Amino acid sequence: MRVQQVLAGAVVVLLGGFLFSQSLSALPGSPERKKDLLPLGSPAPDFRLKDVVSGKTISRDDLAAHKALLVIFLCRHCPYVQHDKAGIIQMARDYAARDAGIVAISANDPVAYPDDAPEKLKEMAVADGFPMPLLFDETQEVAKAYTAVATPDFFLFDQNRKLVYRGQFDDSRPGGDIPVTGKDVRAALDAVLEGKPVPSEQKPPMGCSIKWKK
Repeated sequence: MRVQQVLAGAVVVLLGGFLFSQSLSALPGSPERKKDLLPLGSPAPDFRLKDVVSGKTISRDDLAAHKALLVIFLCRHCPYVQHDKAGIIQMARDYAARDAGIVAISANDPVAYPDDAPEKLKEMAVADGFPMPLLFDETQEVAKAYTAVATPDFFLFDQNRKLVYRGQFDDSRPGGDIPVTGKDVRAALDAVLEGKPVPSEQKPPMGCSIKWKK
């Protein structure tokens, strides 16, 4: 009888663990779990996209003179982006004079998510004083090339334009009590700018999924 009780308890634990993991992976703010993401050491995919504020087309090579390149995929509607936004803006200001090229890209489907349409993105960029260009990826091909899956999603490339960091901004989350500092991305930026290696162990970003066109 005792053996049967133990076995039954084990089944319940295993089933409970499976259901918990399944529900966790389904949450909108779950960490990235998708395979075939751009691996560390990959070259920076090219892009030629319009800045929603100036209308100017900006490419990857326009930022070639910088020692580091940080590409941030974000949007307007996502609460995770809104939570991190002030910290992202401050980081971009802080590193503007430190030889870091920083660019933000929004790739969400504007039909399904009107707040992420170019004109709405422009309103946000102007109102918040974005110090970096905010580009619109209308075809979503750039987001696919970078294997971006979340907003926000951070891709840092070194002087040779090899991917050295792809991960979270910091440990802060909407509704939590941890302040937004951007410490993870800032530490990676500091390492690149100082010629030091970036740790390969990196926490995946948390955020809303990219809203792909149907």
